Amino acid sequence: MRVPYPNERPGKIIGVGRNYKAHAAELNNDLPTEPLLFFKPATAIIGNGEPIVRPRGDWRVDFEGELAFVIGKKCRRVSRADAMEVVAGYTIVNDVSVRDLQKRDGQFTRAKGFDTFCPCGPELVSGLDPTTLRIVTRVDGVVKQDAPTSDMIFDIPTIIEVASRVMTLEPGDLISTGTPAGVCPIFPGNVIEITIEGIGTLSNPVVEESE
Repeated sequence: MRVPYPNERPGKIIGVGRNYKAHAAELNNDLPTEPLLFFKPATAIIGNGEPIVRPRGDWRVDFEGELAFVIGKKCRRVSRADAMEVVAGYTIVNDVSVRDLQKRDGQFTRAKGFDTFCPCGPELVSGLDPTTLRIVTRVDGVVKQDAPTSDMIFDIPTIIEVASRVMTLEPGDLISTGTPAGVCPIFPGNVIEITIEGIGTLSNPVVEESE
C-alpha cells in the first residue's frame, strides 16, 4: 500500500540517536548499548517541498536522512517477536539538528526541536522489508549519504520493544531510526533530497529565518 504521508501531526515523534556506527564515529560519540531515544515536537513537522528554516546565527545546522515508520495501533510492552505487527508503514524523515546546541545542552531537545526541523514524506508505504533499503541523501544534487538500512545497530523490532516498555505507542506516532554517516552543514539556498528505495524522495529547500 502506498498513500501520501498524512497531513495531521503525530502525537509523538521519537528519534533514535547514534544508530549507525559510522555516524557515531564521525561525531566522536560512543556507541549506545541500547536504543538512545529522544523526542522531537510535532510542531517541527513539515511536508515534502516545504522549506527548512535555518535559524539565524553562526550555528552548525546539519541534515540527517533517515528511514522512519508509523505506528498503526495502540500498544504497550510489545515483544520483538510481535513488533512488526504494530507498524503501519514506512516514510522518510530529515532529522535536522543544530550541533552546537546538541553539544552544549548534552541532550537533544533544543537542538532538534526547532520549527521545520522534521521534514517527512512524501508517502507512507507498507509491505517493505526495512532491512534491505538504501538511504541516499543529496545536497544540491551531490551525494552526501549512501548506506543500507542493514547497517543499523538496533533494528526496528528492538526499537519498538524498548520504546513500548517505557510508553504507550499510539496510531500515527512517528519513529525515526537514525542516520548513517555523511551528515554536513546546510545553508540557505541548499536543496536537501533524501531518497529511500520503495518510498521515493523527500525534497526540501533551505531558507534563512526572517524574524
